[in-house]
Amino acid sequence: MNVLWRTLLVMAVARRRRRREGRLPATAVGRIRITTLPTDIDLLRHMNNGRYLSLFDLGRWDLMVRTGLLEVLEERGWYPVVGSETITFRRSLNLWQRFELQSRWIGHDDRAMYLEHRAVVNGEVYATATIRARMLSRKGGTVPIQDVLDALELPEELPVVPSWMHEWAEHVALPSTRRPAPSDWDGPR
Repeated sequence: MNVLWRTLLVMAVARRRRRREGRLPATAVGRIRITTLPTDIDLLRHMNNGRYLSLFDLGRWDLMVRTGLLEVLEERGWYPVVGSETITFRRSLNLWQRFELQSRWIGHDDRAMYLEHRAVVNGEVYATATIRARMLSRKGGTVPIQDVLDALELPEELPVVPSWMHEWAEHVALPSTRRPAPSDWDGPR
């Protein structure tokens, strides 16, 4: 529940920052300050590895509000979904530790947008995550990325993603929801 309250707070602050500072360019790095709370900590007394991805969502909300993407999505009945994500840890975040969450759009391909998030303390990267997200329509189906870029009036601003990201996305992809994906592990039940 605390991530819900944090999300609402981040969105409110992002709206205020956008009014005060103007729209953030799509290629800019969004930065927000976060403190590691007791609800983020695991039994080993550092931030739980699963919590990083939940908190990195805050960076995406900040970025969507400050770039104007959220308004575009709401107007058109679109919403983003994460299709793939991977995270790499370098150092632990501890209780009450403040860090800067940096978020940026890396680029896009014809089906998805790619983002990077970093947890940074005193200029040092503690963890980084790569996210692949698609836009869906509330009416059903996937929204072509070119439609999203056109709606933001940024058809050429985001670069095409590096080839390693295509390889990563291909290697971690599950079958479409229209095809079976049975779990066929053998062993005790």
